Amino acid sequence: MDILQRFGQYLDRPGFPWKKLIIGFQIFQYVFEGFLSLRQYKILQQPKPPKTLEGEIKQETFDKSQAYGRAKAQFGFVSGLYSQLQNFATIYYDVLPMLWDLTGIWLYRYSPKGFTGEIAHTLIFFFTYNLITTTINLPVSYYSTFVLEAKFGFNKSTVTLWVTDLFKGQALGIALGAPLLSAFLAIIQKTGNSFFYYLFLFGIAVQLFAITIYPIAILPLFNKLSPLEEGALKTGVEGLAKRLEFPLNSLFVIDGSKRSAHSNAYFYGLPWKKHIVIYDTLIEKSETEEVVAVLSHELGHWSLSHTTKLFGIAQIHMFYIFALFSAFINNRSLYQSFGFHKQFPIIIGFILFSEALAPMDTVVKLLMNILSRKFEFEADEFAVRLGYSTELAKSLIKLQIQNLSTMDADWMYASYHFSHPILPERLGALGWSSREKKADLRTADDDKSSVTTGREL
Repeated sequence: MDILQRFGQYLDRPGFPWKKLIIGFQIFQYVFEGFLSLRQYKILQQPKPPKTLEGEIKQETFDKSQAYGRAKAQFGFVSGLYSQLQNFATIYYDVLPMLWDLTGIWLYRYSPKGFTGEIAHTLIFFFTYNLITTTINLPVSYYSTFVLEAKFGFNKSTVTLWVTDLFKGQALGIALGAPLLSAFLAIIQKTGNSFFYYLFLFGIAVQLFAITIYPIAILPLFNKLSPLEEGALKTGVEGLAKRLEFPLNSLFVIDGSKRSAHSNAYFYGLPWKKHIVIYDTLIEKSETEEVVAVLSHELGHWSLSHTTKLFGIAQIHMFYIFALFSAFINNRSLYQSFGFHKQFPIIIGFILFSEALAPMDTVVKLLMNILSRKFEFEADEFAVRLGYSTELAKSLIKLQIQNLSTMDADWMYASYHFSHPILPERLGALGWSSREKKADLRTADDDKSSVTTGREL
């Protein structure tokens, strides 16, 4: 603790150019990521698929995949610039202190008696700021859903459903965010310099609560879960779970098709009581053995303790963030650099600290992607050992086609952005070979799929 306090005092230097450093890094990151995207865009202009896929993907499918990839890349260039301009304007024009002062006036004039103090002020500030940023980004969200995705036949949502989900999300954010944010601030206010220990324990409790409450109270607000019907698929999945001693409690099908052609398969629950959820689109587009093969990969993550390891790493990362925040929370030079000269709100300190921590988080993201790709290869190998090599390979190819996913990638772009190996790498590791094209683009009515457990297949 003394080390953190001394470190905090060392960083708190009057006149230190925090704003210039943070803006400088944001510009550098934007330029660097743009450079990587340009490298990837060249890959998306290639006329032929990688050699590994030449026997699997027809030229028509490949061309459409490349066109979809270029469309997403072009959209990414524009939306990235839009986001960058927002961030720059917020920092350069001191939007945060102006909004803090404005919400303070609202609190003073209109709040009910007893609703006062920093926590009340923070709640009004936070939800106002969230509402503004959500509104500003509505055009981006709308274009992505109803123009880009619809152009390639993937969007199944309606404007009414999109708006309804938006309002539900905002309401849910207020209902859950208000008590969580209040508790976050109260812990810091009442526990002194050692607050990060208590925040860490609080963070773990919140995660465990979320694991329990999400499928029961939150997921049903957006989707319907139904028990998987009796049949070959249910028998196959239950047999796989029994073989691996996976503590399966229930099997559900989710109506993901009402919003998107994306498919999903995941498991959730406490260590002794797990549930598997399969999207209706995945069942519709895959053979029974292919779905079981997909789940053999996903349960491989569980059997190899990947989920446990990632959870543990996440806790270490959370502790390190809270511990470092304790060195920044009283950094007056940081506040003053962003226009806060008389008031030093905790939430503002955390927002500014997060901006200052961005370079380190970029490194963490890179390392986590490297680890994640390693885990994906291991889960594939696990499925092979279970005897699903052929079925998994076929499923990966079919999902790639249904998704129009990127068939190839620039190595620098993939290293920085991808948490999963590209298809040619995975097929090579599976030892897959084919003498004829076994996969083809489906009709215009076919849907796009992807498989995840909170992680893509």
